[in-house]
Amino acid sequence: MAGVKVTLEVGSDGVAVITMFNPPVNALAISILKGLKEKFDEAARRNDVKAIVVTGNGGRFSGGFDINVFEKVHATGDVSLMPDVSVDLMVNTVEDSKKPVVAAVEGLALGGGLELALGCHARIAAPRTQLGLPELTLGVIPGFGGTQRLPRLAGLPKAVEMMLLSKSIMSEEGAKLGLIDAIVASQELLKVSRLWALDIAATRKPWLRSLHRTDKLCSLSEAREIIKVARQQARKTAPNMPQHQVCLDAIEEGIIHGGYSGVLKEAKVFKELVVSDTSKGLVHVFFAQRATSKVPKVTDVGLKPRHIKKVAIIGGGLMGSGIATALLLSNVSVVLKEINSEFLQKGVRTIEGNVKVLVTRGKLTRDKADKALSLLKGSLDYSDFKDVDMVIEAVIESVPLKQKIFGELEKVCPSRCILATNTSTIDLNVVGEKTRSQDRIVGAHFFSPAHVMPLLEIVRTEKTSAQVILDLLTVGKVIKKVPVVVGNCTGFAVNRAFFPYTQGAHILVNSGVDVFRIDRIISNFGLPMGPFQLQDLAGYGVALAVGKEFASAFPDRTFQSPLVELLVKNGRNGKNNGKGYYTYEKGSKPKPDLSVLPIIEESRRITNMMPGGKPLSVTDQEILEIILFPVVNEACRILDEGVVIRAADLDIASVLGMSFPNYRGGIVFWADMVGPKHIYATLKKWSGVYGGFFKPSRFLEERATKGLPLSAPASSSSSRSRM
Repeated sequence: MAGVKVTLEVGSDGVAVITMFNPPVNALAISILKGLKEKFDEAARRNDVKAIVVTGNGGRFSGGFDINVFEKVHATGDVSLMPDVSVDLMVNTVEDSKKPVVAAVEGLALGGGLELALGCHARIAAPRTQLGLPELTLGVIPGFGGTQRLPRLAGLPKAVEMMLLSKSIMSEEGAKLGLIDAIVASQELLKVSRLWALDIAATRKPWLRSLHRTDKLCSLSEAREIIKVARQQARKTAPNMPQHQVCLDAIEEGIIHGGYSGVLKEAKVFKELVVSDTSKGLVHVFFAQRATSKVPKVTDVGLKPRHIKKVAIIGGGLMGSGIATALLLSNVSVVLKEINSEFLQKGVRTIEGNVKVLVTRGKLTRDKADKALSLLKGSLDYSDFKDVDMVIEAVIESVPLKQKIFGELEKVCPSRCILATNTSTIDLNVVGEKTRSQDRIVGAHFFSPAHVMPLLEIVRTEKTSAQVILDLLTVGKVIKKVPVVVGNCTGFAVNRAFFPYTQGAHILVNSGVDVFRIDRIISNFGLPMGPFQLQDLAGYGVALAVGKEFASAFPDRTFQSPLVELLVKNGRNGKNNGKGYYTYEKGSKPKPDLSVLPIIEESRRITNMMPGGKPLSVTDQEILEIILFPVVNEACRILDEGVVIRAADLDIASVLGMSFPNYRGGIVFWADMVGPKHIYATLKKWSGVYGGFFKPSRFLEERATKGLPLSAPASSSSSRSRM
């Protein structure tokens, strides 16, 4: 904790400047909060101090409360580790100070950092300073008075939007709202803040206590209407998360009963939310995402990443064009190779379309779009490959074709060039077996659409060099992906863990359960769509091809349903042709297609699985378990085989790759919350009825029997690492 401190310096003008030091973002660690209290008390006592300015060192005010404290609370269950800041520091010490306090804000003031500034009597900011209260993304609410002061300074509608959507604004907008009193150049910030504080002390400027202000609050009836609409919206967008409604409760309390009453309510409910399952899940995901970049024997052995300036992509289809888009948007030059000019033009048009959508949505300026597209070059041969730093192959899933391409790449690319494949299922050893370059062959598995989906699975074989993995980790970060290093096996981490997901759903449908009920239950759990709508979206060709891969890799635990083949025979291909389990019309939501029911009946006749010829009677909870517990079971095998470095990597991969709800913490974290014993007992029961598909894995049985969490690191003796 060297260098973590709060200092106080009194100038000849009688202004005490209190500065927070906790690089990189001056997080409000417990020691910083303690230091603030001590320095404010000292400034209050000293006769040579007329006014106070509070600021952050290094061009940043504060990024907010130290999230590591949440992790400690979750690990110990001891909520008393959370400091009581709201009343003692923010109200009694800062806001009710007998000497005026001005916040000199620069760079960012987020969460508790902004709340500290809100408690001051004025806020002076540098240009382009980021202001926000993103606490809801961690399953809690602002806990240092933000639910009370932000509505009083920015107005209720804007405050509700900023808190419920965790939406930050820039200081320029803050000034228009009245949240910021003045914007001044960075080099003038302290000087102007000191003068402002002295002007308040001399009554030349108003001494305003945010908590006492009501001038920005609308009438009670208007406020109630704004809160009512916000509640309805939150029920739709965040149905399984309590923090949105609780945040509105705290805001409402303050508007009806006054700011101080609201502060007390906020402090009480904040402590309740900190220990909620939602907060535990979201905080776990926060740390899991940051841990993926730590790879033993890769990032800790003193290697330096090489600069990847030029990348060649083979195949301009959906995946190839998406990967190219992601690279171009991050200023990486791309050579796109196709087998003929028609395919090449189509690939280039797709990339241009991807970029155009971002411009239309206001996410990219025209200039940046033109710059990105200027870095793209099309090619029908390997002539432009002589100086590329990396090649990503993104052709169809054909082993002979991939082997031919990699044999050619070895001859035409520089010896240092990384040779990557975007295969989603094929064994990398097979892809590169005819080359002499197996140390630089690696999987770069993007998820579709590749320029949108945030996950990048980096697949290593036993021969892939640490340098190549480090370089790809760096590329992943440059193109704003979350890279997760995984071992080489069929389906790698995400697709392998979730292959039982659709199969469990097909077992249920063939047992007589309504297809649309299954989708509804999975959506209500928090996934964006159920397994059948997902199959419609991906297309049935993908479902059949992937199904064959897994059936051949894991024949002991694969359920082969005839339903998809029957749908194809009926002329359906999901969203691709507008007819699947649902009908798809432009501009409207997918609608259940009841004409699919006779096809489902035919599948049921073929499989003959309905108990006594009657539909299986199951509760919603049982449906959820039949679909998700086999996923947990496969995740256990992945952990046991050492396909991932740590359980948290599989959690973040499930959230970013399969859209598993982040507030449930990822697949393994959620399973630990449910309890390995219950999952094991349930799978054992179902395996008695349906056989191998539900058979509990050795790893799950061991953990359930010993009462250990699934996420506990595997003992080195039992783990068969693929890393």
